[in-house]
Amino acid sequence: MESVVLASGDCDVSTEIICAPSDVLELFEFKDALFSIGPLNFTRTVVLIFLAMFIVLALLYYGLRKGEKVPSKFAAAIESLVTFVKEDIAIGIIGPDGAKYAPYLLSVFMLVIIGNLFEVTPLINFPITSRMAIPLFISIVTWVIFVIVGFKKNGIRYFTDLAWPKSVPLALRPLVGLIEVVSTFVLRPITLAVRLFANLVAGHLMLTLLLASGWIFMSSVGDIGARAIIGLPWFVFGLGIYVFEIVVAVLQAYIITLLSAVYVQTSVHPEH
Repeated sequence: MESVVLASGDCDVSTEIICAPSDVLELFEFKDALFSIGPLNFTRTVVLIFLAMFIVLALLYYGLRKGEKVPSKFAAAIESLVTFVKEDIAIGIIGPDGAKYAPYLLSVFMLVIIGNLFEVTPLINFPITSRMAIPLFISIVTWVIFVIVGFKKNGIRYFTDLAWPKSVPLALRPLVGLIEVVSTFVLRPITLAVRLFANLVAGHLMLTLLLASGWIFMSSVGDIGARAIIGLPWFVFGLGIYVFEIVVAVLQAYIITLLSAVYVQTSVHPEH
């Protein structure tokens, strides 16, 4: 209900048709500390990040621990997920060398999907990936990995082949080389982060405003009478967005993991 309170703010249901906070940053920034440990302040966002981490650890630990001759449905589901990331993404995209990157890709996939699904989790209703710090951190780590791998596998040729692509006509090499260098060393981490961040920000904003507006208008029927009917389509539309956001949460986790694998693959096999 926190989102409803924020969205209601100064909402005048007698003159407005949708309720929104005066500053939408209120839906994403939580500056007040829930508790402190020494000099460290734990805001709602920080607590949710740690919660996501513990959920990922618990899922993998209880899903992959041995001891059962016949794995439970839960264990089978986790094993299938691990196999999917390892076989279809890591090895399938990078090649035989992809197995060594599977733990990192699995960590990215699990953290992002849990963080995304917080958006549609009752009593949480906030995706931690809608804060730029999380997508940007993941993107920078991915960038560091594929740049180090690129130079380790190919030496200085990793840079020179990008800056002076021999497969391109001579007259176009300076321009194409500049585009490739900027794209690889500057734009990739930014675009990778923005893709995830923008989708979750948009989804969280739409979901909050639609459901909150619907609830506020319908609960104000005693004050505004028939005008409260405005809230019904908002609420129904919000429920539709709610289902759609579940799909988006899973899809975006898959996309950022897939692109991370693709970027590593271009470093391992730059000729492709």
